[in-house]
Amino acid sequence: MGKVHLLNLGCPKNQVDGELMLGALARAGFEISLDPEQAEVLIVNTCGFVEAAKKESLQAILDAARIKEKGRGQRLVVAGCLAQRYGQQLRALMPEIDILVGTGNFLDLPELLRRAEQGLALSNPYPGAAHLLALSDTPRLLTGLPWSAYVKVSEGCNHQCAFCIIPKIRGRHQSRPLDDIVAEVRNLVEGGVREVNLVAQDLTAYGRDLQPPTSLAALLRALAAIQGLRWIRLLYCYPNLLSEELLDAIRELRQVVKYIDMPLQHADDRILRAMRRERSASALRSVLDRVRHKVPGLALRTSFIVGFPGEDDEAFSHLMDFVREQQFDRLGVFTYSREEGTAAYHLPEQVPQRVKRERRRALMAVQAEVSLRKNRELTGREIEVLVESDSPEGRARMRGRSWAQAPEIDGSVLLSGRAAAGRFVRARVERAFTYDLHARVLETVA
Repeated sequence: MGKVHLLNLGCPKNQVDGELMLGALARAGFEISLDPEQAEVLIVNTCGFVEAAKKESLQAILDAARIKEKGRGQRLVVAGCLAQRYGQQLRALMPEIDILVGTGNFLDLPELLRRAEQGLALSNPYPGAAHLLALSDTPRLLTGLPWSAYVKVSEGCNHQCAFCIIPKIRGRHQSRPLDDIVAEVRNLVEGGVREVNLVAQDLTAYGRDLQPPTSLAALLRALAAIQGLRWIRLLYCYPNLLSEELLDAIRELRQVVKYIDMPLQHADDRILRAMRRERSASALRSVLDRVRHKVPGLALRTSFIVGFPGEDDEAFSHLMDFVREQQFDRLGVFTYSREEGTAAYHLPEQVPQRVKRERRRALMAVQAEVSLRKNRELTGREIEVLVESDSPEGRARMRGRSWAQAPEIDGSVLLSGRAAAGRFVRARVERAFTYDLHARVLETVA
């Protein structure tokens, strides 16, 4: 059937979709290639969430089109959020694209490729919002490190945040059956996965829509019973849905790392209301106090948007003070992207790009100081680390992550000593950097 190369862009949820595409193609007889120059089918799995991601996706499509132009018999496939959101426009502007698959029909790709070879007509992705919630028996080829995997527990989102286009791309929230998620994770662990990162547009809403209803806490307790699974991580928890039941599960279950990714978006009351987020900074403080009290030693990651319409110097000052006060373990800062179709698109008092960039730099500078201080407090302590690169020759160090570092976004632990990739070690922190640590391996623990 030929060779296929996939370039995956965007978030971990999009990565899962890409891995499902590869699984469907492999089952249909295609060979997966890491070299786009050697592939007959080039797939760009795009992101269409914000302006920067759209530009990156468009550039990737153009790069793939140039490779196609040099080759023979190649097909260019554009998938993902950009295809779902702008399918008709992409078809009109880029005739180099052979096939478009959106967020709701990407598993049809093998059949669409067959139809293309036969010269049959191909349709655009279904217009509007759509998602595909694959079950545990759907083939999937992991593209990351073999001991860590993302698991999507639900799709879509019911929130109406003023800045976010995701509900209009992927639709309303839908949970997977609990037993089906457990079956997938059990299969992953049997295949060598030791860390599972649970992802969704709104992780904390998991299970409420099922009949009978269940919860994220119940899912965590079921997953913790799987032999061989060492770390379970929660990515994207909505602040006002962190129930006492969930916090109890995080505190009590050994396999659930004491880490929560909880994007807060802002800390000025007026901006929060305009964003359609939490009602006030005081409410956010109450949530954070409750979470930290219920789960001692919790590592908290959050993200904020700077430059939202109407954000003046006073509102930004409130955000800066909030970050200094709360001392988050991890923090990401995004500049507001004005997206058509969102409630914020037509708001007055749009903030200039230059001001957005300056505010992002200022907020990240504050967080850098917090991060360095927190890392220095770990010097001399022993931590558990998942090793992600083998002991190299020469003076280079191994690299890994502690339980308080999520894949790809939270820095690394540089390791001295010897240990095998994919193993968990106990290590003593010897030196701290702004976002990374240096530690020495003491022993392998798992």
